[in-house]
Amino acid sequence: MRAVILAGGKGSRLAARSNGLPKPLVTVNGKALLEYQFELLARHRVEEATVLCGYRAEDIRRFCGDGSRWGLRVECVEETAPLGTAGAVIAALDELPEEFLVLYADTMVNVDLGRMFAAHRASGAEGTLFLHPNDHPWDSDLVESDENGRVLGIHGYPHAEGALLPNQVNAALYVLKASALRGMKVPEKPLDFAKHVFPELLRRGVHLHGYRSAEYIKDAGTPERLDHVAEDLRRGVVARGSLAVKRPAIFLDRDGTINEDISYLTRPEQLKMIPGAAEAIRLLRGAGYRIVVVTNQPVIARGDCTTADLLRIHDSMEMELSREGAFLDGIYHCPHHPDKGFEGERAELKFRCECRKPGDGMVRQAVRELNIELDGSWLIGDRTGDVQTAHNCGIHSVLLRTGIGGRDQRYTAKPEYMFDDLAAAARFIVQQNDERLAAEQNAGAAER
Repeated sequence: MRAVILAGGKGSRLAARSNGLPKPLVTVNGKALLEYQFELLARHRVEEATVLCGYRAEDIRRFCGDGSRWGLRVECVEETAPLGTAGAVIAALDELPEEFLVLYADTMVNVDLGRMFAAHRASGAEGTLFLHPNDHPWDSDLVESDENGRVLGIHGYPHAEGALLPNQVNAALYVLKASALRGMKVPEKPLDFAKHVFPELLRRGVHLHGYRSAEYIKDAGTPERLDHVAEDLRRGVVARGSLAVKRPAIFLDRDGTINEDISYLTRPEQLKMIPGAAEAIRLLRGAGYRIVVVTNQPVIARGDCTTADLLRIHDSMEMELSREGAFLDGIYHCPHHPDKGFEGERAELKFRCECRKPGDGMVRQAVRELNIELDGSWLIGDRTGDVQTAHNCGIHSVLLRTGIGGRDQRYTAKPEYMFDDLAAAARFIVQQNDERLAAEQNAGAAER
């Protein structure tokens, strides 16, 4: 795999920090942005990089050399006129292999590229877009996809009032096939991937895949964003932001835990959040946990709700969470139900499965896909089935008094802890985590 790094911009937004240097060479914590990207590529065995330069290309060329100090083979290609992000790639197509990675030089990235490459190849797509949930989707370009990840549309901001869109932000990291772009001429004016190229490819019926991940990727193109990235580097947020790093998770039930349980939630407009749920998720994420929803949704097997309807409900939930600065690493649902004989049911989904809680199928899938460490993980819900799932997976269990509050009594498993709501549970877990970290630090200091 070869990487193409887009480094042609002048970086006028960073003029106060750049001292005239091109933006890829602006330093953060003593190291150029471009060097962080080279180190990322080397970690993930991407051996070649083509840097598409414009402003002060000679400075970039001198910095890169041949790339050998990073274990890479690096070449710099200078554009003769500003062509935009996509235009620069189209102009360089004859120098590129059939498949390549695209990064923007003013972003800080710590993504498990191997997982992204694998997802791209498994999808059979001609291009894969890295989609990132964040805490401000309303002012970001959002990508709509189906249940299999196929991109359906790209929605630039500002978004229409009341628009129900997924919290899937186009994060400017792509795997592309040259064949998908070969029909496009070198432009006479700058072309942008999100604004021009991807919408055109979708109109042509080209298969684009959305790879959703909450890994670390941030624009560092302004002084304020550069300072934010620098602080994240100092706090270790960037280092632990990749799925290559195993981390514990908080598994959350949905109905009765995050949103009110109305028995059968089948439309987005029925969703009502439980107060404090978003704050709890934000607090748990800040403590270093991955946050994953695992929810039984037999409404699909019953025929009361389609998978597309369910995705819209989850879009609504994620937008509600984002308004309070919270977002999720993943949502897993079980559409099955074991009991047959209901009018309008979907017979192909009526069977006993391993994913329906208290089965461990959804948790195991999340562990594989999100590189989760079960030791130190928790499952929080309002039903005894949630508690039994936690026991089956060997993780900590919390039963909430919201929703059903354990009154279903379907399983005999006892929770380790009970709390009034998700916010109270989150405060306890974070306190426990802080005390554990302090004890570890004190032990390490005593040994030294």
